[in-house]
Amino acid sequence: MIFVVPAWLWAVFTVSASAAQTARNAMQRDLIATIGTAGATHVRFLFALPFVAVFLFIQRIVIGLELPIPGVRSLLWIVMGGGAQMIATALMLAAMRARSFVVTTAYTKTEPVLIALFGIAFLHETPSLLVALAILIATSGVMLMSWPSRAIGDEKADRDWTPALTGLGAGAFFAMSGVGYRGGITSLETPSFVLAATTTLMIGLVMQTILIVGYLALRDRLLLTKILQNWRPSLLAGFMGALASQFWFLAFAISTAAKVRTLALIEVPFAQIVSGRIKQRTSRREFAGMALIVLGVILLLNG
Repeated sequence: MIFVVPAWLWAVFTVSASAAQTARNAMQRDLIATIGTAGATHVRFLFALPFVAVFLFIQRIVIGLELPIPGVRSLLWIVMGGGAQMIATALMLAAMRARSFVVTTAYTKTEPVLIALFGIAFLHETPSLLVALAILIATSGVMLMSWPSRAIGDEKADRDWTPALTGLGAGAFFAMSGVGYRGGITSLETPSFVLAATTTLMIGLVMQTILIVGYLALRDRLLLTKILQNWRPSLLAGFMGALASQFWFLAFAISTAAKVRTLALIEVPFAQIVSGRIKQRTSRREFAGMALIVLGVILLLNG
């Protein structure tokens, strides 16, 4: 059976993933007060697993194909993607404690340039000139937003580059994660991009869950207990995380990681909406940065 994929579908998946991820990030940040940064980081993986298992079960029945069996090459890609994702998520949440939600999200979105370079090096996916220009313009907008302000009365915070460096580190690891997962998906042998995407996601989450639960059981049982005690808000964050991941992986299955992550910069305006809801201030320069992001996205969609 041959599945015909519309050329625009990757963009729909990416925008949907960005919206779901923005909601998930806000939920995770709210959990920091009760279970800490590490706990909020673990929730994103632990409570997403059962939902992804349901997604995969339904897809297997509806599509009617056997699940693809990963080889060594696929597993290595997935291990790379999953490990980098865990590190990136922890760095992102740590940065959120010291900087506004919207600007922290922007820090992590320096990812497109790195993911384009990693994609060329490891996946041999070279972007066109217009796509490369879109990546540079959109990333410039992110950097404009990320540049420390010099607001009166906030000189000490202005000189503190720790949140910026932490966010930039998160962006680098997110780039490695995207390349790893894209490599894992494309190396699976199946005519269904949906099953390839969700199978890769499932394997990655199982690996992450085993590592997290094993570590907490041996080193921090108190934190594991706190996570379980806060299962209700964690479950909702887990669902949104599973939904976001499902859309990300579907997008990775049918387009390059560089294009997906550049369009994902639309998450920054999404984050601005969330920031307004929780009454966090956004400067004029941050709005200018968003304008560049939008311009880059427009060029990307026409590339």
